[in-house]
Amino acid sequence: MTQAAQTLVKDTERLESRLAEIPPEPGVYFMRDAGDRIIYIGKSRKLRSRVRSYFRDGYNKSDRIATMVKQVAEIEFIVTDTEAEALALEANLIKQHQPYFNVLLKDDKKYPYVCITWSEDYPRIFITRKRQLGKEKDKFYGPYTDAGLLREILRISKRIFALRQRPQPLFKDRPCLNYDMGRCPGVCQQLITPEEYRKTVQKVAMVFQGRTQELIEILTQQMAKAAEALNFESAARIRDQIAGLKSLTAQQKVSLPDDTVSRDAIALAADEQLAYIQLFQIRAGQLVGRLAFVADAHAEPGAILQRVLEEHYQTADAVEIPIEILVQHELPQGEILADVLTQRKGRKVTILAPQRQTKAELIEMVERNAQYELQRMQKLGDRNQQAMQDLAAIVDLPDLPHRIEGYDISHIQGSNAVASQVVFIDGLPAKQHYRHYKIKNPTVTAGHSDDFASLAEVIQRRFRKYIEDPQLQRLGNPDWPDLVMIDGGKGQLSSVVAILQEMNLLEDLRVVSLAKRREEIFLPGESLPLETEAEQPGVQLLRRLRDEAHRFAVTFHRQQRSDKLKRSRLDEIPGLGHHRQKLLLGHFRSVDYIRQATPAQLAEVPSIGPRLAQEIYDYFHPA
Repeated sequence: MTQAAQTLVKDTERLESRLAEIPPEPGVYFMRDAGDRIIYIGKSRKLRSRVRSYFRDGYNKSDRIATMVKQVAEIEFIVTDTEAEALALEANLIKQHQPYFNVLLKDDKKYPYVCITWSEDYPRIFITRKRQLGKEKDKFYGPYTDAGLLREILRISKRIFALRQRPQPLFKDRPCLNYDMGRCPGVCQQLITPEEYRKTVQKVAMVFQGRTQELIEILTQQMAKAAEALNFESAARIRDQIAGLKSLTAQQKVSLPDDTVSRDAIALAADEQLAYIQLFQIRAGQLVGRLAFVADAHAEPGAILQRVLEEHYQTADAVEIPIEILVQHELPQGEILADVLTQRKGRKVTILAPQRQTKAELIEMVERNAQYELQRMQKLGDRNQQAMQDLAAIVDLPDLPHRIEGYDISHIQGSNAVASQVVFIDGLPAKQHYRHYKIKNPTVTAGHSDDFASLAEVIQRRFRKYIEDPQLQRLGNPDWPDLVMIDGGKGQLSSVVAILQEMNLLEDLRVVSLAKRREEIFLPGESLPLETEAEQPGVQLLRRLRDEAHRFAVTFHRQQRSDKLKRSRLDEIPGLGHHRQKLLLGHFRSVDYIRQATPAQLAEVPSIGPRLAQEIYDYFHPA
């Protein structure tokens, strides 16, 4: 191992030398691992003391940070003139590099977001529970606490404004009934220009920015101008849009002294592990949004709120930033954050922790909502804790299984064989870690299935990176499972154990299988199942994992089978390979539309010349 690859905690001399080089000035610091990847970015008023604290024995570190420190092989820094510059630089660098250990807010799939794909000519608007970076221009709003209300808002928005109603066109060469009803502007046939359509989407975006009242005022002016120009049809359409928007704002009225001020109010409730944060968005006295976040609770409440606000406003447009932010606790760097937000908004932004009267009552209301969420999750956590304790006792684990992975195979007599990997974190599904696998084993074909070989292939592909990179840490790595569950009996388990022994990973990996018929748990090398009851908490947890792995595998298998059926008839046409099939299906959307197309229309598809177009036409129209 080279010196650059040696972690700093194992090379105290180099660690002390490196810490001594860091100046006591404001700036941003980078933590790199042995593979030269940036794994953490932070900011500080005094770089030297902040970075040194990570490696101090008495420093109270969370499990996430303790794991990160063990992987640090190099430290870099950038000095800035002020703390405000450090804050802005840190936000930009985190957005650019997305370091693994910079995730303060947990993406647990519980709260939905709204995504608008501004990167596309005709932006789509949809609800998602996974906030991915995607393309830089795409914008996410949320996360929202009430998924039902969010779906209703999106449904009403599509009714108020003429938006694309379908993810895929219904017809190839003409718009559907939504266009005739005025509910869609004919996006599929490009009957509206991208510029005009984006103007409509921008109005919808104002709703999710909390600017509904501003949008109503703009539309009111447009309605008046249309009426003056005697364009009564347009004025009536805008009038209906205004009425629909007012129905959206018919929510809770928040009583505050000045209901013209836009303000956010944020508070949290925490236990020893997690903090549940609620952020109320109040515009013109109306509660227009209630956002929710989950964070590690290993910091002071004010520091948690500060970090949540930094991450929340990091991607917000200037118009979305309120001029007043009410906080439950004083922020450690509140003045710096206020200065940064003031510069971005172009207007003074105030952050204050109210102690009396109406604003303090508002914070108490937000805190009460956060407390209810904490209590709800604690009850769920208690059940999961009991299940994990029981499971640890069943399979003789030294600690509670933080990360459990489940694997299953799905096929029909060997055709379209696929596998699933599902992950539970602390007893709950962590869908961001789910994976699909297409089985590549050449012996697994239609009419010849081999679940043993398929499982061995999947496990080998899942863990081969630990063989290819010997420096990659296993134990303590968030990606390394505490328990692996295979759907099946002794045979499936034996095939997985054999490949793990071949890879020299079995000693560090605990593997079990769960048989469907009697819900029996098998351990490696044991001929008899463990003595368990089907309804005890640990077995129920494994059953939930097994059922989720099965569902995920079957869904992917059906998708693959459907795609194959779409292409089955095209496979019979000579000269029409997989690439050209994809081009045809991408252009015509279905085999039925390809069958109805003329040779001239077929020849319009890239890579489909007149000769091949005629052959395709002749295949579907035999003489």
